[in-house]
Amino acid sequence: MSNKNFEVFFDCGSSKIRVGAFSKENEKNNFYRETSTLFTHDTINYELQKVISSIEENTKEYLNDVNLMIDDKSILSVGISISKKLDGSQIKKGDIQFLIQDAKQQVLKTYTNQSILHIIVQNYKIDNTEYIFLPRDINCNWISLDILFICIPKKIIEYYRKIFLELDISVNQFFCSSYAKSINYKNNFASDESMLFIDLGFNKTSIICYNNNQIIFLDILPIGSNHITKDISKILKTSWQDAENTKLHFDSSSIFLNQKKIPPNLLQSIIASRIEEILKLCDQSIKLNLKEFDDFKMILIGEGSKILNKKCIENIFFPSDIDFLEESIENICESGLKLSTGLNKQEVVMIPKKQIKQGFFEKLFLNF
Repeated sequence: MSNKNFEVFFDCGSSKIRVGAFSKENEKNNFYRETSTLFTHDTINYELQKVISSIEENTKEYLNDVNLMIDDKSILSVGISISKKLDGSQIKKGDIQFLIQDAKQQVLKTYTNQSILHIIVQNYKIDNTEYIFLPRDINCNWISLDILFICIPKKIIEYYRKIFLELDISVNQFFCSSYAKSINYKNNFASDESMLFIDLGFNKTSIICYNNNQIIFLDILPIGSNHITKDISKILKTSWQDAENTKLHFDSSSIFLNQKKIPPNLLQSIIASRIEEILKLCDQSIKLNLKEFDDFKMILIGEGSKILNKKCIENIFFPSDIDFLEESIENICESGLKLSTGLNKQEVVMIPKKQIKQGFFEKLFLNF
């Protein structure tokens, strides 16, 4: 058990690094920070050093371990159904753990270059009756589990472990940022409301669907707000950096646009066209994964969504109304903290392999 007074969560996106240091004694002492500029693989170490120095100065603690939230266009979700005959006996915790471990090994064997970030039991089928949570003290002849695995390439995990290790910091847990945020944000709505979160990031767009408080699917599209920047750069024949600044300022500073001699209507048209394409791709993914989604609330989140204004949205066609949820550093990092403490009762808690005394495989625990 750590003697530290703060638990630290990093959200390492493709364009910004955000960090939240959460006091174990007084939430008024919580500290938040984010990088103010875009970073690259060459500058990430420098940007992390600046953020870490700020954390240590404000918490008065040396930072030697963190929890990491990451998103990447190569994140993969895998669904598996697995079953077992019980011959009328009572379901035991060990039966469920065996099924989950079996499914986990199947995923790792099939996707050998992937690491598992999250294991979520979507559904229990007991003698043809479905349950979101496993009922207590129930006998059955047959049980089946629908399990969703959220995976990420091992090389990405190794990359971040190496980056932080060079700074003498170990990573305790990894989380999928889009998933963690959606779990946190959906609690702002009615528990029986069906929701689709569209997280527009820098190089990817995530789609996370919930129905009756139950996750249905997660999909990642390899397209994001950086594609808008590239469009602006190509059409206006300007550098990538100037295009990025133009994108970020087009709604807030007419002076900036006048200085660059950029017609606001042209810029608005470029942005709207790419956003419409991204939303159409989201629509295709949703239709592929859902039979009907007319009753789903559509919620747009993510750094990339900040460039949209009311006029821009009016020029975009999408078959459903979309609500915007404005994010802050606090609620982004808080999403990781809440998920680590068991916010999603359907998720299987894994104890890392480093606890060798408990066995060769990672231990699995269920929220019964």
